[in-house]
Amino acid sequence: MSYLKSRSLVTVVALAFTSPLFAGDDPVHERHELMEGVGDAAKPVGQMLKGERDFDAGVVMTSFQTFDEAAAEFGGLFPPGSETGEGAEAAPAIWEDRAGFDEALAAWADAVDAAIAANPQTLEETKPVAGEIFKTCKGCHDNYRIEDE
Repeated sequence: MSYLKSRSLVTVVALAFTSPLFAGDDPVHERHELMEGVGDAAKPVGQMLKGERDFDAGVVMTSFQTFDEAAAEFGGLFPPGSETGEGAEAAPAIWEDRAGFDEALAAWADAVDAAIAANPQTLEETKPVAGEIFKTCKGCHDNYRIEDE
């Protein structure tokens, strides 16, 4: 196992057990806000990939850093009892298949780590690493998120 992969897995597992101790009173709200930030950071990268915005390596790396910070926190925001609540989009599969959820989060964290390490300076360098990040996002959403209506 690579250093980055083992570091990400250890981080996700450690946070899964310790973050509920430090989470605020409303983990549903906290994880929603965290993912709103991820979505906001993903928008300019997606626009660059689609040719709707000029490439800016600084914006890309800032977005990747936002993803990295979210990856470090997100897994710990699903303590027992936070399955429902106003605006909850978490699928029951998170609690039914916690190991699978943790693996999906680790895959996302690994993709983010790889993207940061790649430090892409051109659109062509960004495409494969951002593509892997977005692929792991989609995989987690497909299996562990209920789309709001």
